[in-house]
Amino acid sequence: MLTEDSIIPTNPLPDSDTNAELDPKHFSVLVVDNDPAHARAMTESLEKTGYRCTVATSGPEGKRMLEQNTYDVVITDLVMNEVDGMQMLALARQLIPDCQVIMVTGHATVTKAVEAMQLGAFNFLEKPITPNRLRAITAKAVESVQLKQTNLELRRRLDDRFGFDGIVYAGPQMQNLIDRLKRIAPTDATVLITGESGTGKELIARAIHQNSPRKNKRLVALNVRAVSENLVESEMFGHVRGSFTDAVTDREGAFQYADGGSLFLDEVGDMPMSTQIKLLRVLEEHQITRVGDNKPIKVNVRLISATNRPLDAMIDEGHFRNDLYYRLKVVTVHLPPLRERRDDIIPLMDHFRKTFIRRHNHGPCNFSPMVTRKFHAYDWPGNIRQLRNFVETMVVLDTDGRLDLDDLPPELIEPGVDVSNEMLAGTLIHTGLATMGSELSPPSELIGKTMDDIERWAIEETLKLTAGNREEAAKILDIGARTLYRKLDKYRQD
Repeated sequence: MLTEDSIIPTNPLPDSDTNAELDPKHFSVLVVDNDPAHARAMTESLEKTGYRCTVATSGPEGKRMLEQNTYDVVITDLVMNEVDGMQMLALARQLIPDCQVIMVTGHATVTKAVEAMQLGAFNFLEKPITPNRLRAITAKAVESVQLKQTNLELRRRLDDRFGFDGIVYAGPQMQNLIDRLKRIAPTDATVLITGESGTGKELIARAIHQNSPRKNKRLVALNVRAVSENLVESEMFGHVRGSFTDAVTDREGAFQYADGGSLFLDEVGDMPMSTQIKLLRVLEEHQITRVGDNKPIKVNVRLISATNRPLDAMIDEGHFRNDLYYRLKVVTVHLPPLRERRDDIIPLMDHFRKTFIRRHNHGPCNFSPMVTRKFHAYDWPGNIRQLRNFVETMVVLDTDGRLDLDDLPPELIEPGVDVSNEMLAGTLIHTGLATMGSELSPPSELIGKTMDDIERWAIEETLKLTAGNREEAAKILDIGARTLYRKLDKYRQD
């Protein structure tokens, strides 16, 4: 048995046995052993190294700890009454998939410990345990946890930057659109993206490119509206020296620069008719001719274009070529305005809040339920771009860590409404003294009901308040998110 009295003093582990970049105080360890002295000795040995340790002296206590908290490493005795080490392993793998589990076993149970490793345990410690052995195995487990976390973070960053996973949404409308994009991206089809200004058309274009066979080549973006009408052709196809007054050198255009990759033409509806004719020829012949030159240049470019204007109506009015329209819309993707995808508003709010907290080095801050309701009810004429700007403004101006009605942009404050009164109502809701409506107490039909019924009502009403945002609901209810998920699972089973 390992006790502090029986531990033989040893030197700290050499640097070669541990990762110097891993600071033990950043990692939490749960020690489960029904021998209190043995549990205490292991804990003290690890705490001397700097680990943050929690002790459970029985299987049921360890089970409760796992259900209520998160740990990086779990060290559990294999043989225990009521809840044994194998059950602790299964529970840890279920509740905290990224943690590592170390089994502690006697000589007679080594075979069982090997079986545990086959089921996902990281390693096992055979009694009697020396401090060096305990610390070495724990350090290796921590290193494995850190590696997992690093890999997950790298994958998250890649997805955030390049993948469809970087597109924030919650509703089925956008899910169907993402499924469509996943079928379009691997092809070489020309794509036309339509939608109001601010709906994220360039983000979609980048996602298509980064999930296509051309992702290792350039994606060149050109906003046609941002270019002077007499320079659009030069920007797209390039020019040679002397072709016009300011052409002092030869210059590649966007098509030539994007050769092998993709070209994103934004606001394509603003293209001059003369340039439309030349673009049609490029799409048909896959070659360009620079302004002031006669020599054609072969190009291999996938064209993705976007517009917030109704091209079919422009065709009827004689402002857009019918033949070019059909070349551009081999595949069409329509991005709905934010007012038609309200399920996505709260996830977008939370995404931008986290983004701007990091960017502006701001302390933690969260939206109040009343602000969430305001955002959810607003029509967002500027769509996602407008929502993003509003959230950034609120984060930058926040001073108390609570993004409340007093932080709202003027567009979201109703004329004649006293913000202080609305904030008071929000406080009542937050503290559970009011519901979303005008009532100041729970419905009378709850009187005489069980606590489970009342609790279920409170959870359901709070989820309505947060428009289904479970993390925000858990904060309002002052319970852990994991607890809320378990209760919702229970309600579904009922």
